[in-house]
Amino acid sequence: MKRRIISSFILAALFTVCLSGQNPNRERLNAYKIAFFTKRLNLTPGEAEKFWPIYNQFQDEKNKIQLERIEINRNFNTNELNLPEKEISEMGDRFIDLEVREAALARDFHNKIKQILSPVKILRLYQSENLYKQQLLKELQERRVERRDFK
Repeated sequence: MKRRIISSFILAALFTVCLSGQNPNRERLNAYKIAFFTKRLNLTPGEAEKFWPIYNQFQDEKNKIQLERIEINRNFNTNELNLPEKEISEMGDRFIDLEVREAALARDFHNKIKQILSPVKILRLYQSENLYKQQLLKELQERRVERRDFK
């Protein structure tokens, strides 16, 4: 559980950095992700043409939710001692609301891609998302070790 939470925060930080338009690696990561998913899902050109706009919209909305989550965490971590209990309670409520929004978003996305991809490709997509995140985390950890060893 602890590892999952840490991984989530690392991914959130990575996605936040990638979302900023000033990061030149964003395009490279996006191109890698498209190639990774297209290969793993074995998308036909027709499937890819329909799939990617829906997937990109889903990711954009998911990233907005993640940024809201990060903002709540940042606000709590910097102001915890000064926040009234009522405001902290509202933050907790907002967290749950974000979870519900994210679940509804995932359900909507799933229903949309069912019209485009076979059930096998949909499950491959979900597996590929997890594998992609694991590979990004592994790469980040390797870079961190390289930097530490280089110093």
